[in-house]
Amino acid sequence: MSRSNGISTYQSMRRLVQRLRDDLNGGGQDLVLLYAYNRTGKTRLSMAFKDAGKRNDAQGDTLYFNAYTEDLFYWDNDLEGDSDRHLKINSTSRFFSGFRELALEEKIFEYLQRYVDFNFRIDYEEWKITFSRQNEQNIKVSRGEENIFIWCIYLAICKLVIANDESYSWVKYLYIDDPISSLDDNNAIAVASDLARLLKQTRESLKTVISSHHALFFNVIHNEFRSSTVKCKSYFYHRPNNLEKYTLQATDDTPFFHHVAMLSELKRAADSGRLYTHHFNMLRSILEKTAIFFGFKDFSECIRGVDDEILYSRALNLLSHGDYSIYEPMEMVSDTKDLFKTILELFLRRYRFALPELTTELSETTEQP
Repeated sequence: MSRSNGISTYQSMRRLVQRLRDDLNGGGQDLVLLYAYNRTGKTRLSMAFKDAGKRNDAQGDTLYFNAYTEDLFYWDNDLEGDSDRHLKINSTSRFFSGFRELALEEKIFEYLQRYVDFNFRIDYEEWKITFSRQNEQNIKVSRGEENIFIWCIYLAICKLVIANDESYSWVKYLYIDDPISSLDDNNAIAVASDLARLLKQTRESLKTVISSHHALFFNVIHNEFRSSTVKCKSYFYHRPNNLEKYTLQATDDTPFFHHVAMLSELKRAADSGRLYTHHFNMLRSILEKTAIFFGFKDFSECIRGVDDEILYSRALNLLSHGDYSIYEPMEMVSDTKDLFKTILELFLRRYRFALPELTTELSETTEQP
C-alpha cells in the first residue's frame, strides 16, 4: 500500500479486500461504507471479499447482495400460454439455506408492503414465486418491483442472521452492493433507512460492508450511523484511469457530496485535455444541482453576468442533450474543448469548491502480492 494526500493506494484487489477485513476486525469497525462510481469494480470487489472468506473457510463467511444475487432468480414467462408467469428460484444456492423450513413469507412481506402493492406466494415444491395484484393473478412485476422484492428477501434473511438462526450460523459478514438499482429517490431513502434500522440491531460479531454509486443512498446511510453506537468507516473508493490499482479516501470528517468528486474528475480531465462529449452532461448536472441549492430558477444563473453568458448557456443546452455514452466515449474537437474549459473555469472561480485530489496520479509503489 502507498499513501498520498490522504489517499491509500492498493496495487491489487486482494490487498484492498484485506484492508476492508482489517477495518472490520482489528480496526474495530462494525460497518465499512464505500462510495464509488460505476465501472470501478464494485461488484467484483464484493465477490473478491466473499472469495477471501472461502480461502479461510471452504464454506465461506459472507452473505452478499449484488447483481449476482439478482441472477439467482429468473423468469418463466409462459410464452405459449401467456398466463402462468412466475419467478424461478435457483434452490441450489447457499443463499437459500433453510429457506423451505423457515417459511419466510411473513418476514419478507413485512418489508415488501412498505414499497409495493402486490402480493406473492412461494411454491417450495417447484421453487417458484407467483405474484398477484388485487384480482390479477400470475402477473409479471416490473424490473424495479422485482429488484425490491429480491431485496426484501435479503432483508428477511439478514433478520435470521442477526437472530443467530442455525441455518445461517456460517455468516460472519454481510456485503451489500447497490441494493437500489431501478428505484426512485423516495424509495432509495426508504431502503437506506430500513437497512440502517436493521443493522443497528446487529450483534457485535457480525460485520457489514455497503458499497453504492448512489449519492443520496450513501449520504442517508452515512448520516444514520454518524450518531449511532455502530462504528462506521466511510470511504470514497476509486480506480484511477481504470488501471488495476485501487484507492480509498476517508470521508468521515465531513459530509460527502457526489458533485464535489465529479467536479474533481472534470477539472482533472480539463487539465489533461482528455475531454469527451459526455463531460458536458456531467457539467450541466453539476450546474443544475448548484442552481437548486441556491434556489435559482435555471442552471444558467450559475454563470449569469459573465461575458458571453448567452453563448455559454446555449452551448450547455445544446452539447449536454446528446445521447452520449461513457462506455463508448467520443473525444471533443479542439474548439469544443476550449469552450468546455472556459465554462468550467468560470464556474469554479465563482463557486470556490475545495476539490479533493481524488484522481491524482498516485505513486507507482508496488505491493507484494
